[in-house]
Amino acid sequence: MYHRSMEYLSRVVDKQLDRLLGGLPAVSIEGAKGVGKTATAARRAAHVLGVDLPRTRASVSADPEMILSLPTPLLIDEWHLVPSVWDVVRRAVDQDRSPGRYLLTGSALPPQEARIHSGAGRIVRLVMRPMGLSERRVADPTVSLGDLLAGGRPAVAGRSALRLADYTAEIVASGLPGVRGDEPSLRRDILAAYIDEMIERDIPELGVNVRRPGALRAWLAAYAAASATTTTYSKLLDAATPGEAEKPARNTADAYRSILERLWILEPLPAWTPVFNPLGRLGLAPKLHLVDPGLAARILGATEMSLLAGEGLTRREDNLLAALFESLAVLTVRVLAEAHGARVSHLRTHNGTHEIDIIVERDDHSVIALEVKLASETTRDAAKHLHWLESEIGNTLIDRVVLTTGEYAYRDSDGTAVVPLALLTL
Repeated sequence: MYHRSMEYLSRVVDKQLDRLLGGLPAVSIEGAKGVGKTATAARRAAHVLGVDLPRTRASVSADPEMILSLPTPLLIDEWHLVPSVWDVVRRAVDQDRSPGRYLLTGSALPPQEARIHSGAGRIVRLVMRPMGLSERRVADPTVSLGDLLAGGRPAVAGRSALRLADYTAEIVASGLPGVRGDEPSLRRDILAAYIDEMIERDIPELGVNVRRPGALRAWLAAYAAASATTTTYSKLLDAATPGEAEKPARNTADAYRSILERLWILEPLPAWTPVFNPLGRLGLAPKLHLVDPGLAARILGATEMSLLAGEGLTRREDNLLAALFESLAVLTVRVLAEAHGARVSHLRTHNGTHEIDIIVERDDHSVIALEVKLASETTRDAAKHLHWLESEIGNTLIDRVVLTTGEYAYRDSDGTAVVPLALLTL
């Protein structure tokens, strides 16, 4: 990743990783390139084996079991480039289950046929994402997602100094640590280089031959423009191939999507499917999100100025800034929720009558419902879908939350928590 050395900023995933390594022999940290996996894992390793280095990769490919002679805790960085390493580690921890022996990091998922299932307790997977807003040290957050998940609708309070322009700057700045560590004037160039390297190097390293790189870029831009929507394949196709009389086959488009998901660049938010299923009319389409809204902004050529001016309309009733703010909220909630063992999804009825941006679900299937509003002030209308859901599922909905760009956190007269995104924390 393209960055100068910088002071390490602790991440939400640090506590998860320490907990897992304290009791398990091996942990695999997965996520897009540049999210900070290596920096986080290397702090816990006695030896780092960088499989992305050509000589090292050649040695490991020739003899994957050579890793067993190296000191532990051993970090195997970019293990996916030699997928056979996975089985070597799996067999090693079968023979010796001492905790904290192996860390594996990978910025791409290998082909399904090349990856053997780890088996219970062998290699536990941990997803690492770009920095959520609470990890960026831009505010003093006061509203704990953990407290909200505990139930009881606790009091919320706090004041945020961030305003709309500040949130816009955070979107463009990206949550990739290496991008944030450089001068603001260089970030657009760094993100452009990130995209170029992904297409020109990372994808070929996966053994994938993209015959039309320009077409893949067009699909990537189409996904970025569709951020925070459940847009249809036909609309994506039109956006990716404007003016082309002969459209590519569906399997070609599916291949592009698969590549981007394997690289963790495209990370759709799944639709909520309640286990008790009283809501038979829910849609199943995921909401499209890129792994980092800053990356989406760069792909679309959006700047702070253009976003604040309302340029880059993505659909009639909304603008690109609102969509990317929702992506920032989804990223932040995902980072926090997974630390609590909660699942994150969205809700939309088939006819679109009711939509809820984020559903956070506990293991007992109780949920928090969150709406994301690009506004500093809210009205009762902002929470109408949250009230609808409560009327449908009753006490299964343990809290209602509206995430805003406002100044204060509070509960309104109906008991809905109104929380500036910058104040949401672990």
